[in-house]
Amino acid sequence: MATLIQENGLKGTHGVVSNHGISAHSVPSHMVPDHEYCEPSKPQEIQQQCIKTEDVTASQPNGEEEEETPEIDIMINNVVCSFSVKCHLNLRQIALNGVNVEFRRENGMVTMKLRRPYTTATIWSSGRVTCTGATSEEQAKVAARRYARALQKLGFQVRFRNFRVVNVLGTCRMPFGIRIIAFSRKYKEADYEPELHPGVTYKLYNPKATIKIFSTGGVTITARSVNDVQSAVERIFPMVYEFRKPRTPADEEVLRARNARRRPPASVAAPAAPLPAPSDLTLVTMSDDEGDADAWE
Repeated sequence: MATLIQENGLKGTHGVVSNHGISAHSVPSHMVPDHEYCEPSKPQEIQQQCIKTEDVTASQPNGEEEEETPEIDIMINNVVCSFSVKCHLNLRQIALNGVNVEFRRENGMVTMKLRRPYTTATIWSSGRVTCTGATSEEQAKVAARRYARALQKLGFQVRFRNFRVVNVLGTCRMPFGIRIIAFSRKYKEADYEPELHPGVTYKLYNPKATIKIFSTGGVTITARSVNDVQSAVERIFPMVYEFRKPRTPADEEVLRARNARRRPPASVAAPAAPLPAPSDLTLVTMSDDEGDADAWE
């Protein structure tokens, strides 16, 4: 099962986690009994069965191709990390001499921003720093080291220690709508309060993640790492597949237009194939920073 992480919904690919799955294919034609097995000496019932099997295969158009395995794009919107510089920081000195900083005296912290990668750091006088806004774990570490270097240039004895990713926010969209009321009734772990939130909140414990499911098919995942986000999507897909909504004519039209863009035009238009089972799903997770990787590394 391949998962491609798409960060911030931008175009481009990088950071592919390859884990190929099994896609469903039709039965090969060479497995259909040939005429040589329908000998006159065999009973008449067996001969009729062979003839019916051949008629079914002959009735299928030659140009028909099975619909491609659906792909789910997991977009990483935010990666939160923290680290320590192992020294006391004078917030007033940082506010006076630093660049792109804001001193919030009432909160006892300084915020500092970077353009590339576009992140925001919250700095406390104890030396603890929290960085938000990155779209990958690699970006988060690069941004953290740049903040540590900026503090070092301001005259502090900085040591980069205790770096870790605290939280990852990812979103994806299922290829179908979801009947969230029926879903919340079946699973006790699901919390659905339509007066407070339009989605169902479902908590996973292995991996530890919080998932919010919407009736449109949108899913929001909060976990400790990018791999946990991917694992959470793989865990939740078979559960919501059971409560999928039937496709409307508008959905069928969108699906046909999407398939027409992906594959070359055929002489005979093939009808839309039914949605495959959860075991046939291919999770494709795309990333967007390949083009800018050299710029911020």
